Amino acid sequence: MDGRLTITEVAKYVGVTPRTIMRWEKGGKIKRSRRDWRGWRFYLKDDVEDIRKFYESTYEYNEGDKVIMNIAKETLISVILAAFLTIPIMCGPGYAAASSKAITETGSTVDINLEALPVVQTPTITIAEAMKYTLGPDDVIEIDVRRHPEFSGQYPINSEGKIEYKFVGDIIVAGLTKPELQKRLTNILSEYIIEPDVNVRIVAYLSKVFYVVGEVNMPGKFYMKGNAIPVREALVAAGLPAVGSAAMRKCRLITPDKNGRNNYRCVNVYALLYGGDLKENIDMKPGDVLYVPSTVMAKIIRVISPATSAVSQAAGSAAAGASMVAAGL
Repeated sequence: MDGRLTITEVAKYVGVTPRTIMRWEKGGKIKRSRRDWRGWRFYLKDDVEDIRKFYESTYEYNEGDKVIMNIAKETLISVILAAFLTIPIMCGPGYAAASSKAITETGSTVDINLEALPVVQTPTITIAEAMKYTLGPDDVIEIDVRRHPEFSGQYPINSEGKIEYKFVGDIIVAGLTKPELQKRLTNILSEYIIEPDVNVRIVAYLSKVFYVVGEVNMPGKFYMKGNAIPVREALVAAGLPAVGSAAMRKCRLITPDKNGRNNYRCVNVYALLYGGDLKENIDMKPGDVLYVPSTVMAKIIRVISPATSAVSQAAGSAAAGASMVAAGL
């Protein structure tokens, strides 16, 4: 082999028929195939990648383009038939997530209402991560001073990053780790008791959040038990992308800056989860949003589903009426 592929091999790799590739060539959507001295079609590696990228950009979410108009005719027909035959395609949790009021998507923008997202169970944390966690507003800590219960108890951190510590007053704790807070409390209590033995435990991690929205099985708001979380761990916490309806190659990581503007970064979740590409395993910071968009076919089904439901209900009502008439006869 000299690296050349036939149209049949290319079609199998991309996941379409040879006739579809020929139609794309005739329509000018992809460049025409190369020919050997006998006039037979052949494709090189770069040609195949260009065809695959075109296929994915057509059938998946393509920001700013009217991609629905580019969908192959037979694909649209098959989707409509599937809906009318009540085949359960992409109607699981991912469907409910994309239909959520938290997301409003147009052809070029995606508006996410973070306040409308549900709170989901927090990710797990290791001991090492807990020791590095920096405290912030809304976190709750428990202070235990051995042999001195009067200085022990649970304390929420207020919006100013302080706790109201009895007998001592307000203490700034925001930005401190557990070991740093234990050292600060030990120094403060040394003025009141001899050789204080202080232990600090974080009861509730509520100051740092991240969001996973779109085509995942458990979209929502997550509380971080660390100062960062990798994309892969965030996806696992969100129940992973919904199979069949998530455009995993076109995910976006949205990071707000200090001026309130959003910075966008593309994340190939498919390469991360199925290809092991750790370059895509980016660390998410507090406030980050991971958006997993829908494929175009999933969007079409959601558009036509109400119509098919109405048709099914009408058909059921007509059948019931006919049965009643037959019974009367």
